[in-house]
Amino acid sequence: MSTAIRHMHYKSDSQELSVWFGPDFRRYKYFGVPQHLYEAFSEADSQGQFFNRFIKGRFDCIPVAKPANPNKGWQSVRRVSPTSSTIPKQ
Repeated sequence: MSTAIRHMHYKSDSQELSVWFGPDFRRYKYFGVPQHLYEAFSEADSQGQFFNRFIKGRFDCIPVAKPANPNKGWQSVRRVSPTSSTIPKQ
């Protein structure tokens, strides 16, 4: 994985490529990216060079804002110490 490109995700049904960049994981969506191009991108020896040569500036893209609270909606989980009442009997 590239030092600039942190993560990528592809939706084949909509040909939508999401790429996360840099230490702050800035996300951009690229539209109309063919699956064969995504596959070559994910397998490239230098994903940064591949991105700059074949994706950057060639597809419509938008920045995706980070959610204000990425954990909103998640319920907290309380750890419970195992006791005789919580351990299933064999």
